[in-house]
Amino acid sequence: MTNAVSQAPARERPAPIGRAALGQWLRHHVTALAATAADYAVMVACVELGRLPPVAATVAGALVGAVVGLTMGRRYTYRVGPGGLGAYAWRYALVSAASLGWNAGGEALFHHLLGLQYVVARMITSVVVSNAWNYPLQRFFVFARPRSSAPVRP
Repeated sequence: MTNAVSQAPARERPAPIGRAALGQWLRHHVTALAATAADYAVMVACVELGRLPPVAATVAGALVGAVVGLTMGRRYTYRVGPGGLGAYAWRYALVSAASLGWNAGGEALFHHLLGLQYVVARMITSVVVSNAWNYPLQRFFVFARPRSSAPVRP
């Protein structure tokens, strides 16, 4: 009788959270702050100067923030190095498109439905989306380094 568990491929255990992981998490938040600053500046300018509605301005700001986030994420946060922009850009675009939807939806919820001031609504939404969506997906999907295949143990 064979034991099915012993025939399953070995899985790598997640590395304990150490200084390197903490440093990466902190760099992610520095990058998020820079991207958010660009995002908010464009959003507020679109509303106050361009007279766009807050939800449309959220879209414009998010696009600018995404460009800042991709650029800093590759070089500073995840230290991917030169080359291979296309491999990261399409994954980043997917995550950012969903993030854009989450941010616009949060702006609509908090501003239109609950009546919060549009910048306050966006701040609440941004914190939730950044921590629940952007960071995990950027770390484990967008900028994840390919893992080498672990040999199957007999």
